[in-house]
Amino acid sequence: MKKRVTKPRSGQESLFRMGHIDSYLICTTPRTGSTLLCDLMASTTIAGRPESYFREPDEQLWAARWDIVRSDGDFEYSEFVRAAVSAGRTDNGVFAARIMWGTLDYLVERLGRVHAAPAAGDLDLLKLAFGHTGFVYLHRDDVLAQAVSWHRAEQTDVWHLADREESKQPEQEPRFDFDEIHKLVQTIEAHNSAWRAWFASVGIQPHTVRYEDLDADPVGLAREILDPLGLELPPGRLIESRHRRLADELNAQWIDHYRAELERSTGSSESGKDRFA
Repeated sequence: MKKRVTKPRSGQESLFRMGHIDSYLICTTPRTGSTLLCDLMASTTIAGRPESYFREPDEQLWAARWDIVRSDGDFEYSEFVRAAVSAGRTDNGVFAARIMWGTLDYLVERLGRVHAAPAAGDLDLLKLAFGHTGFVYLHRDDVLAQAVSWHRAEQTDVWHLADREESKQPEQEPRFDFDEIHKLVQTIEAHNSAWRAWFASVGIQPHTVRYEDLDADPVGLAREILDPLGLELPPGRLIESRHRRLADELNAQWIDHYRAELERSTGSSESGKDRFA
């Protein structure tokens, strides 16, 4: 992983409490309810249209949608960023995007090239691209449940389901795999640690959101994010989402199965059930 210049600051600052926000980034990891949160925020019509605009594997799809692909099949990244900001911005000028930890390195590196400032700090480059930027950190306390959800989605290729949409037929029947789930647990923990370390290194105190709170009261939580952004919901506007929860009894069975196998392999419940209680 390329080492970035983060330019540490003295003390922590909450960029949600410094007046006008031009943009905000939802910083997260897979299977935290981020699609639900993005949908909720977009439904307000005043909090941007957050999507994973900067995920490298999807760049060509976005570029084609925005009609910025050249005849040689490539595109200018500066033009890509401008198109992303236009797509992700609501009429009041607020831009929003979703960023997974694995995307941050790539995005900052590309922005450094665009602005001919490879030695600039991460926050400076993000501000050059998106203006005065706030940060929402979305994480899930139950990392095991998150890993199980991720493992199942990778097998079935069913990542989301709309409210009125019938259950999709998976491309293949999901199978429990202890080793794969364990790797995902470790990946999630590493990425959460990396996000927290990055926030500390650039002196940011993000607005932190727990998946468990989002799941319990999605509309209420979305309202709580609007307030520190300094945004007020238009009269009569409802916050709503098209997406519904995918977890079911199979997820619960896999969680129990994982705990049992971990306890057997370690000979201690401290590393198993107690850790993922």
